[in-house]
Amino acid sequence: MFCSPQPRIGQPLAHGRLTVFPLYSDQSTPSTYRLSSEALADGTVVVEEATQNGNVPTLIVDNKGTQPVLFLEGEELRGAKQNRVLNTTVLVAPLTRMNLPVSCVEQGRWRYTTAQFTSSDSHSSSKLRSVLKASVSDSTLSGRGHRSDQSGVWTEVSRQMTSHGASSATMAMADTYASKKETVADHITHLGYPTGASGLAVAVGGQVVLVDLFDSPDTCQAAWPRLLSGAVMDALEAPEAAPPSGDAVRDAVAKFQADGWRAVPAAGQGEEYRGDTGDRWHGSVLTQGGSVIHASLVRAGA
Repeated sequence: MFCSPQPRIGQPLAHGRLTVFPLYSDQSTPSTYRLSSEALADGTVVVEEATQNGNVPTLIVDNKGTQPVLFLEGEELRGAKQNRVLNTTVLVAPLTRMNLPVSCVEQGRWRYTTAQFTSSDSHSSSKLRSVLKASVSDSTLSGRGHRSDQSGVWTEVSRQMTSHGASSATMAMADTYASKKETVADHITHLGYPTGASGLAVAVGGQVVLVDLFDSPDTCQAAWPRLLSGAVMDALEAPEAAPPSGDAVRDAVAKFQADGWRAVPAAGQGEEYRGDTGDRWHGSVLTQGGSVIHASLVRAGA
């Protein structure tokens, strides 16, 4: 089993209907891996369709480097035959070629625009991550691997597009984000990464909807802007409400210490655990040697 994270909650950062609570850990360590965005940018890692004809729920990642590479649940990859998001957090071992479990977020395209995938500045919203987390947890706990409810993913991508008044010839999530590009950038500027934070709890309106914790402040800092991109898309749909208290954040983080976590086969390196705390939260934790690399909670039906 993993050692449950018990972070300290920092002073909230607020802009519009979005409130972010930085989380600090006394057990943070320097990361021993690279993030996918860095490795994809310099070609150390290559992500391609599984075959020339493609396979919607599976991509191939080839780590040509000598360090592990971390892909985060909900991060978007663009290109090849259609854009995808990661179904779960995956640590790819050095000099390894393996499958990546993904979901499509561009329903209307099935043709090559590039040979390989690139990283993007966008991350799935808490609403989409809730769909992913619930269905992937059900799949892994049932012994069916990291498969998502693809129909549910498309439904959420379409709902979000309609809610934001966006349009897309290929029903691409990326086009919805592009329609709010300036607003997303404004929020990210106002909610800059606070030095030393190794995680964040996100509240939209008056409700905490998402918690992400990492083993290293370096990882959190690098992922911070992309994680906020999805949170902003949620906040733009939220009603006006007073931000939640620190007690609400403490209650959410305490879910990591609850019983009921079950080990499942990890998609890559490390050990993976899944848990549902009643009908309110879906959670997953990736560890290596008992130490948490990435732990996340998403409110059910966020």
